[in-house]
Amino acid sequence: MPTANRKAHVYKTVATPVGALTLVGSDHGLAAILWENDKPGRVRLNLTARDDNHPVLLETQRQLGEYFAGQRQRFSVKLDFTGTDFQKQVWRALLTIPFGQTRSYGQIAAQLDNPKAVRAVGAANGKNPISIIAPCHRVIGANGKLTGFAGGLETKAYLLQLETRTSAARAA
Repeated sequence: MPTANRKAHVYKTVATPVGALTLVGSDHGLAAILWENDKPGRVRLNLTARDDNHPVLLETQRQLGEYFAGQRQRFSVKLDFTGTDFQKQVWRALLTIPFGQTRSYGQIAAQLDNPKAVRAVGAANGKNPISIIAPCHRVIGANGKLTGFAGGLETKAYLLQLETRTSAARAA
């Protein structure tokens, strides 16, 4: 199968409260977090080998463990996004959404100074390769409802609830 990116990537699979996640990285950083039932081709990377000891993947696993335990609100893993310039703009905008808060697709489009690009933002959000860390789960519909998510709406709700509980616990 052809890939959009010929850079070699290694991967490892980790168990989490939201199912098995496949972490994908290179010497340049974390390239993807893939869901157990991810659609084939949603994220197109050249996976070359399993590497359970790659430093980027081990650090990602550690930070995700802290996140799921309610001990981490910000990630510091180096990211290696692969996508179009517009997609990368959207994904960088996701990184600005504060922990435990949400934004609409329209708000992200406005943040990019392109308020008419709501659908394009939605499409780019759907192709976000680094779920959870680039928090596409924090993007909701203009009406406040949960909308599409590669990990499933149940997982999106779980992640938002986890962040709400963590924020409440830290405030107490």
